[in-house]
Amino acid sequence: MRSARMDQPARKRRHSALSVTEADVLILGGGPAGLAAAIYLGRFRHRVVVVDAGESRAMLIAQSRNCPGFPEGISGPDLLQRLRSQAAKFGATLVQDQASSVEPTVGGFGAETNGGRIVARKVFLATGIVDVVPAIPRLREAIAKGSVRLCPVCDGYEVIDRQVAVIGHEAQVLREALFLKQYTRHVTMLARYLPDFSASTRRVAMEENIAVCDAFKKFVPTDSGYQAILKDGEVRHFDVIYPAMGCQVRSELALAMGVKCCDEGYVVVDKHQRTSVEGVYAIGDLVKALNQIAVAFGQAAIAATDVHNDLALGYE
Repeated sequence: MRSARMDQPARKRRHSALSVTEADVLILGGGPAGLAAAIYLGRFRHRVVVVDAGESRAMLIAQSRNCPGFPEGISGPDLLQRLRSQAAKFGATLVQDQASSVEPTVGGFGAETNGGRIVARKVFLATGIVDVVPAIPRLREAIAKGSVRLCPVCDGYEVIDRQVAVIGHEAQVLREALFLKQYTRHVTMLARYLPDFSASTRRVAMEENIAVCDAFKKFVPTDSGYQAILKDGEVRHFDVIYPAMGCQVRSELALAMGVKCCDEGYVVVDKHQRTSVEGVYAIGDLVKALNQIAVAFGQAAIAATDVHNDLALGYE
């Protein structure tokens, strides 16, 4: 079987408009799921190409302390770099690029990228999601400091006994506020307008001792968090803000390929991470599940092993 690592001339040819790179598996997305799959497939001795646009959601993680194996925590960029190094060590080819289209070909699929065409027998979709957030000044700086957090499952432990505000859509705000109550009794639900929260939501909040703050106007950053300015001029201070506004699923390529998605845009898969299109798999946040690094690793291992078992039947 051919080596998974391409020689230097082949790498240079890939940047030609007429170049064609061949692989057993093409992975679209270089986040934890895509890179973990590349590690498994490389160790299974398959030719793997990872196309990474550099937009992984994990890049926003300042410090994750619930990622197994890192009791002192690890940043998203550090984790991604470790995964990239490990994938390359076992033969995966990592390409900083973006696929504009993927279409079926004889014996597999062909993907068009800025650097040329990639043909592969199997495709892994690992394009992830983008969190929707309100207008928050100095957002990236705040995420790095921990004064804006995107996932209470990931980091609720870090807000124990702190002043927390949750802002977003009614059902999601209430669900996150209730979840966060196990870590702090200082939880406030922010509404822009009085009708934002129904009477039933307000009743549940009152029963659970969750404060409701109406007529929110804007956030103002401080050294220790944010001030929430209300429309009547009142000011409330919060150590941490949790946006609860959902996400945008990066399923454009999947939909263009005819892959079945649910109403929310997540790719539908079976127990092996196979999609409705034969030869196409989906892993990571692109699949509706618990959006956690550990889950992404598990999905990658399941999909990679299934692909290996399938491809191995074709080798002598």
